[in-house]
Amino acid sequence: MPRAYQLGLYEKAMPIRLSWEEKFDALRQAGFDFLELSIDETDDKLARLDWTETEVNHLRHLIEKTQTPIVSMCLSGHRKYPLGHPDPAMQSRSLEIMEKALQLSVKLGVRYIQLAGYDVYYENSTPETLANFDRNLRRAVDLAAKYGVPMGFETMETAFMDTVGKAMHYVNQIKSPYLGVYPDIGNLMNASVLYGTPYIDDLYLGRGHIFAAHLKETIPGHFREIPYGTGHTDYQAALKACHAMGINLFVGESWDLGEENWRELLAYASRFLREKIDAVYLEQGN
Repeated sequence: MPRAYQLGLYEKAMPIRLSWEEKFDALRQAGFDFLELSIDETDDKLARLDWTETEVNHLRHLIEKTQTPIVSMCLSGHRKYPLGHPDPAMQSRSLEIMEKALQLSVKLGVRYIQLAGYDVYYENSTPETLANFDRNLRRAVDLAAKYGVPMGFETMETAFMDTVGKAMHYVNQIKSPYLGVYPDIGNLMNASVLYGTPYIDDLYLGRGHIFAAHLKETIPGHFREIPYGTGHTDYQAALKACHAMGINLFVGESWDLGEENWRELLAYASRFLREKIDAVYLEQGN
């Protein structure tokens, strides 16, 4: 019987040297359903936004051939070119990245873009950066509506947007079906420890506006590269809340660190996460 949910894999969990066909094969062999494409701040990843039609069509062919969709895009390129940057030229570049990411999503069949919740990253937040972010976010949402691709805020590791409640501030202000939340459960756990507040209560603040969820391992003060099963992420409680809110789309977020047994680690990640999800969703009759 088909599962009631889908589990995707973050592209950076696999060695960068792999071809696209090898990536699709590896994630399928490991037990994942789809790929989450990475558009980060590196030149190589940002160059994907300028792929030729030939390059796009090649990837579309492989998606069809391998029956492996790219359901979501993690757009973290805004760390380097943030919407709130004080330099107008950087703001223009930020919006250019946004529009090109939406255009690429349409071409590849990407359903959701995970938007980095930063006004600025390498600079200090100021009233000016907050005002710039607010103004340019509205422009980004207008673009998302133009291309028909919803965007969900990732809850991040910085104080600007490390909770669902902070993301919902902007969602409630803009009131567009094209802006929601795509929370990172591991990051929410760290914010809960930092603020001493229940993260499940925070997660429920996004009810009706959450598109998908990142399932990631963290420990207090550390947000990346923590192996599954060695951190403090409370998957059961988070997944119960996700199920109650009708969230059926998940992505395992981890990073390839050059291990020789990377295939085994991918397979373990798939088993680990599916056991957690199945324990909740099958219990509820899904």
